[in-house]
Amino acid sequence: MREINSPEQIREIAYAFQESRILLTAVELKIFTYLDGHMKTSEEISESILTDKRATNRLMNALCGMGLLRKVKGKFYNSEVASKYLVESKPEFMAGLFHTNHLWDNWSYLTESVKKGNSAVSDQSSNNKGKDWTESFIAAMHYRAVKQSKLLAMMINLKNVNKVLDVGGGSGAFSMGLINSKPEIHATIFDLPNVIRLTKKYVEQADLSDKFSFVEGNYLIDEFNGKYDLILLSAVIHINSYTENKNLINKCAEALNPNGMIVINDFIMNEDRTKPYHSAVFALNMLVSTKHGDTYTETEIREWFTAAKIEKVELKPTSFGTSLMIGYKK
Repeated sequence: MREINSPEQIREIAYAFQESRILLTAVELKIFTYLDGHMKTSEEISESILTDKRATNRLMNALCGMGLLRKVKGKFYNSEVASKYLVESKPEFMAGLFHTNHLWDNWSYLTESVKKGNSAVSDQSSNNKGKDWTESFIAAMHYRAVKQSKLLAMMINLKNVNKVLDVGGGSGAFSMGLINSKPEIHATIFDLPNVIRLTKKYVEQADLSDKFSFVEGNYLIDEFNGKYDLILLSAVIHINSYTENKNLINKCAEALNPNGMIVINDFIMNEDRTKPYHSAVFALNMLVSTKHGDTYTETEIREWFTAAKIEKVELKPTSFGTSLMIGYKK
């Protein structure tokens, strides 16, 4: 936990939103993409992105000050890091920033959400947020998960695992990691209809269509048909209430083969909910973004497992900020 010792540090925190908004606006307007491989004046960029010339110049000057653009004799070009991570055609493009831009709107209502007790934005159902929101959200999760999936697969004993159910599986990236680690695995992705449409595209791009099945549904309402050796809940429990998660874990247990395992990959808090710091902040992200979401402690998750007769529960911290909670069916 960091120490705050001066008014200057408080002021830095208070004004941090300004740099965030500059970056997100530049990404939203595709300034880095239009500059890729070129040196252009702000007027030329303004004409390309249909913005005010003076305002575009001021924005690009600020991006220079941030170290994301360079300027020589009135012409701008991308810094090396911007060229690598902020140009849409590049393989390491940070697509998740489009989702971060959507989060900006929710966080603007934090005060109202604290008063109300949940999201102050009228409709937080992912089925009703529109195509752009869903695509940017799944892209953000995929970008992160691809980098993490290999490590996650290494942390799980896959010896007796052949059938996987990936609940709320999104792009399917974590299941892809399991399959790449053990090609005999067949994975079923269970997610909402508007997500499954995108999942199929990611799976096709990975040339793994023969290794996947897809089921459209709401995991809080619809049943899981079939029996599985491993059920994965990655970035799922933080969307739901304590009771919803308890019922979900029980449903997962019923869909497991004997000795099958449930694997939760999520932010897990210490008992007083102050650490890890990122997880404490993420709890507020759930407050402003969902009706019931939160981050949960190891004790709470163990309570769900115990109620569902899941035993041999172990906690495994990862190197990417989350932790795994793994338990086995009796």
